[in-house]
Amino acid sequence: MKYFLKLAYKNLSRHKLRTIISISAIVFAVMIVIFARGFILGMVNSSYNDYIQYDTGHVKIIDKDYQLEGRVLSLTENVNSYNGINNLLEDIQKIEHVENVTTRIKFGAFTTTEDELINMMGWGVDPQKEVEITNIGNQIVEGRMVEMGNMEILMGVKLLDKLNKEVGEKVTLVFNNSFNSFNGATFKIVGKINSGLKMLNETLFYLPIDQTQRLLLMDHEVTEVLVFADHRRNAERIAPQIRELFNNTEIEGQNIVMSYKETGGLIGWLEMAKTVYNFIYIFLVVLSSFVIINTMIMIVNERTKEIGMMSALGLEKNEILYLFLIEGAIMGGLGSFIGSILGGVLTNILSRIGINFGSALEGFSSDLLFSSTIYPVFTINNILFGFILGLVVVTIACVIPARRAAKLEPTDALREI
Repeated sequence: MKYFLKLAYKNLSRHKLRTIISISAIVFAVMIVIFARGFILGMVNSSYNDYIQYDTGHVKIIDKDYQLEGRVLSLTENVNSYNGINNLLEDIQKIEHVENVTTRIKFGAFTTTEDELINMMGWGVDPQKEVEITNIGNQIVEGRMVEMGNMEILMGVKLLDKLNKEVGEKVTLVFNNSFNSFNGATFKIVGKINSGLKMLNETLFYLPIDQTQRLLLMDHEVTEVLVFADHRRNAERIAPQIRELFNNTEIEGQNIVMSYKETGGLIGWLEMAKTVYNFIYIFLVVLSSFVIINTMIMIVNERTKEIGMMSALGLEKNEILYLFLIEGAIMGGLGSFIGSILGGVLTNILSRIGINFGSALEGFSSDLLFSSTIYPVFTINNILFGFILGLVVVTIACVIPARRAAKLEPTDALREI
């Protein structure tokens, strides 16, 4: 083994520039794989968290007809409860792995300025629960969250700019109530949101849920119940137990209970994306391996006479194969190691400062819960994945030229000039 390592090192050092170029290709590929994997993982986790916090919860309960009319924010198909909404929340809270339960009312509203009619979306929420289950508290850059019992409103920074309003001023909104008649109310602006989510900045406002129910004539009714588990993986355990609560009651079959994975939309694509991207990582390393294959083929062609002499002196074909595999493994191992270090350093730095796509997302719909700043995920497992992937793929790629060298007959090889 020691003899083959020395011989492989000597062979690689003959053409230093060519060896360095080959190793550099692996370095770059592995570095990009580690960074891309960290970035994709950060993007997927961010999207999961945003959708779970602001749209689906870990488990979502809605009226069976609300799913059909949800896009128009219907106020007539509300969550059905067998003994009052508060008793339903208490029963759900008792289920194992349930960490929190909250309710929301979503509705449309509009107001006017001197120049235009501005459409918005309102959320009636339990302020305390909303701060507990989402990161909205960290995104309030001025003022505070709304409080129960008060005619208060929390709005996004860009929405306030459209209205030409500031925290402390008042705004009058017009909306349809549950009987489909117009109603209007004036609220005091108590807080300003500045978020990476376009929806929170541009179209959304928060109201206390008790005032929302009063204004929309929805006595103790809500459009959705969101259940939050102690971990995302427990959503599939909680959903069946919640469905059982409605069995053998007068409202059986009137509600839909679905985990975040069953809500469709971007969540379904995120699950598929994780698998697809793994193939892309492998493809990147395979692509860079062509440089190694080309280098090894050139080495075989240049050393044809040498291979013939080694065979004539008694070196077995499998030993020649072994020698060239060692040379490829050295280049792959060194390139993968350096690439892993550089990829880890790059990912670690960007995981702290983030990558801002604010301008690139300007044309996206505000309904798409996609944060403008992505923080790549730095993990040791990611670095090990990149290193092992680079080493294994490059070593396997070297089998092609190594087999070619091993198959050379001594008499044919010695005839080469």
